[in-house]
Amino acid sequence: MLYIVPSPIGNLADITFRAVEVLKAVDLILAEDTRTSQVLLQHYQIQKPITPYHQHNEHKVLQHLVEQLQAGKTMALLTDAGTPGISDPAFLLVRECVRQNIKVETLPGATAFVPALVNSGLPINSFCFEGFLPLKKGRQTLLKKLAEEERTMVFYESPMRLVKTLKEFVDYFGAERSCSVSRELSKKFEENKHGSLQEVYDYFAATTVKGEIVIVVAGKA
Repeated sequence: MLYIVPSPIGNLADITFRAVEVLKAVDLILAEDTRTSQVLLQHYQIQKPITPYHQHNEHKVLQHLVEQLQAGKTMALLTDAGTPGISDPAFLLVRECVRQNIKVETLPGATAFVPALVNSGLPINSFCFEGFLPLKKGRQTLLKKLAEEERTMVFYESPMRLVKTLKEFVDYFGAERSCSVSRELSKKFEENKHGSLQEVYDYFAATTVKGEIVIVVAGKA
């Protein structure tokens, strides 16, 4: 059995009772960053073997992990924050487990884009999740395509690239397009900034940006 276990995106209290029970019960915990996950595990007094599983080693360790699962071990996959597989490693392992008829159970729990989307005040009956935009290759092509997207769009971004990305959104989507930027969700300094793309760009261009970022942009009218 492989369990996909969401972890808090900021506040350590944002974990389910069931997630804690699963982490205490499994034979092995796979962690995107063992140092980050140890903070959570120590907080809930969970002492289990833990091993790295991230984008730089997932191909290398995949077969070994599958063989252990086939031998009867139970594992839980944790990423640094949120639900594994949402812009974080998980896909390769889950796909191989499905192919090998190994049971996979994904627990419900924290993920950053859901509270940001609901808080945006933009239509959420239909939306598209784009995650992180390509850094170089294909970025302009994708932005041109998304300029015609009629659904609400959701993006992840780093604080270092937020201002640049907002400027590109102004250029490609139009300065008056409505948007919302959520920063440090569930943490002490949580901030949700609403307005036109130009207004939000001007705001963040004039300040130092920190924390995890979710950008929600209205679709084309």
